[in-house]
Amino acid sequence: MNEPAVSFIAITPAPVASCGRMPVWLRRPVENAGRKDAVERTLADAGLSTVCHEARCPNRGECFGRGTAAFLIMGNACTRACGFCHVNHAAPRQLDDSEPARIADAVRRLGLRHAVITSVTRDDLPDGGAAHHAETIRRLKRDVPGISVEVLIPDLQGDRNALHTVLDAGPDVLNHNLETVARLYPIVRPQADYRRSLLVLSETARYNRTIRRKSGIMVGLGETAEEVRLLMRDLQDAHCQILTIGQYLRPSPAQLPVAEYINPEQFHEYRSFGRRTGFLEVMAGPYVRSSYRAEEQSPKPDKPDSRTTFPKEFAWNLR
Repeated sequence: MNEPAVSFIAITPAPVASCGRMPVWLRRPVENAGRKDAVERTLADAGLSTVCHEARCPNRGECFGRGTAAFLIMGNACTRACGFCHVNHAAPRQLDDSEPARIADAVRRLGLRHAVITSVTRDDLPDGGAAHHAETIRRLKRDVPGISVEVLIPDLQGDRNALHTVLDAGPDVLNHNLETVARLYPIVRPQADYRRSLLVLSETARYNRTIRRKSGIMVGLGETAEEVRLLMRDLQDAHCQILTIGQYLRPSPAQLPVAEYINPEQFHEYRSFGRRTGFLEVMAGPYVRSSYRAEEQSPKPDKPDSRTTFPKEFAWNLR
């Protein structure tokens, strides 16, 4: 089968070692509470989870203070155990059919114009939860006029039909995070596959190129700058348009240690390289996350993506 080209550097994997104390450029003032209490009250009233809380995101105070949040659907227990992630790894519960309506109600109450919906990975479900994602998108579009919807989805175990189910619901942005460079997948994302994640983005572009494609990575896990640049090329070959790059910060002692604190100049170089080489937008900085200020990350292109260099076949594990 033909697959998107993938770039590799021959570097022997090495254990990730801790790099010591946090540098001065990562220090920042405590955020003003703003609308934080109102956001938390809305979420509690609706019985909803956020990736902000479950993943211990360092931006949650700022985002809640601005009156926004990234919703986490399909429970708070994940069937995978990625080395960087604080979300609980456990047997998940049955899906709650009322969740899409509760999400739409919370989005309406918060007055959001751009809703970010992410989820745990549900390898226990035949479609990976695609139908639940789709119903959430449809409910938002129906109940919140003018809403823009961004979905951050898992790889759905390479099920192309499941991906099409999500795309047919009409999200404005399809986000699937690559998370790290190919060499580090065995320790960072041991149950995922670098090529398969690229194919999620490639197939989205092939199936409906009006949906904007987005991905995100963390740096400071032991990658090299050249590996990051090659990853960016791989994402462009997969027709990704928007990229976020942020510093990995260890959420608890149970996760991988930080291998390196990336300086602001390197983040600037990554952003300049990405914009220069064809991304529609690149947000890069120590506290950048895939859902951070997401409404600002997803500008519409001046003209539709007219590239036609899509692979004829995709390596999906069709069931």
